[in-house]
Amino acid sequence: MLNSSNSSPEPKITDKERKEVEGEIREKQKIVDYNTMEYPVEVLVQKYREGLEEDINELYVPDYQRDMAWDENRQSKFIESIFLGLPIPYIFVADLRPEEDDLGRLEIVDGTQRIRTLNRFINNELRLNGLKKLEKLNGFRYKDLLLSRQRRFNRSSLRMIVLTEKADEETRRDMFERINTGSVELNDMEKRRGISPGPFVKLLGKLAKNPKFNQLCPISDALKRRREPEEFVLRFFAYLNNYQNFKNQVREFLNTYLEEHNEHQADNFDKMRSEFERMLDFVEKHFPNGFAKAKGHVRTPRIRFEAISVGVALALREKNNLEPGSIDWLDSKEFKEYTTSDASNSRPKVIRRIEYVRDQLLGQS
Repeated sequence: MLNSSNSSPEPKITDKERKEVEGEIREKQKIVDYNTMEYPVEVLVQKYREGLEEDINELYVPDYQRDMAWDENRQSKFIESIFLGLPIPYIFVADLRPEEDDLGRLEIVDGTQRIRTLNRFINNELRLNGLKKLEKLNGFRYKDLLLSRQRRFNRSSLRMIVLTEKADEETRRDMFERINTGSVELNDMEKRRGISPGPFVKLLGKLAKNPKFNQLCPISDALKRRREPEEFVLRFFAYLNNYQNFKNQVREFLNTYLEEHNEHQADNFDKMRSEFERMLDFVEKHFPNGFAKAKGHVRTPRIRFEAISVGVALALREKNNLEPGSIDWLDSKEFKEYTTSDASNSRPKVIRRIEYVRDQLLGQS
């Protein structure tokens, strides 16, 4: 039993402190306005798929979301759950404000893997396997089902919480993180800072605060707090110096590059800083919207930044006094295809989009 004489007395809470706490709670409370809806599977897939290649689909995956992460066994198990009529967790989306997105789209904040799995199954890209309950379904694609079962599957509904445009981005992220995880999980860049601290990580942090970079590459305050600018700078150097050796796993590619360059000396960092700043100067001079798709946009797609920044830097390596005649190719069908497809991180597409920008700049100079 504890000796009460050795324990510290509990602090006495005053009425003034209680009132201060109440005031803080009221000040920090935000209006969270949302709607709960249900959509048939068929409609969800349609909203995701129509306009996907042109990056105008209504239900879209934001750039900060990871790529397709579920393996085919997990995808199959999810499809099996729908056939069994089991409860499916809510999909969370956000109806963005007009200044964030002028197409009236819904940003998937949680549910990316489920939506992509449904899309793959309905479009016969997924062959079911590893099923334990519905064993006879193993080996089936969507097209192999009876028409009546296809229609019933399409009519299966999933629940969705739609956070309205009244909530700002910080509120959206905070709400979804708390509902889904109960705590804020570290993203890749945050983990790298903890696992692989070193001089190169410090360089990334310094360059991420470059005023010109922040002006040309708009990133929301919420994502800045999650180290997104440092992620962008890391991607610039990793692809610039090693894109031809990229395979398909972005996380491993970036982690390996960071770990290797944490051993570099300061003189190498001076050269890297100089090349980064020269690239920014060029973009500022010749790209009216910087890395963004249009003026006023508050977010910059990762793959668009990669294509432009690395393509510019490669072109400048070949021609130091580069003066392009036009950048109309930014609106070309090819550039949009290379930077908006759902397979944006396949090796051929990474190489194509980077070299496309490089070659366009060199060809028009």
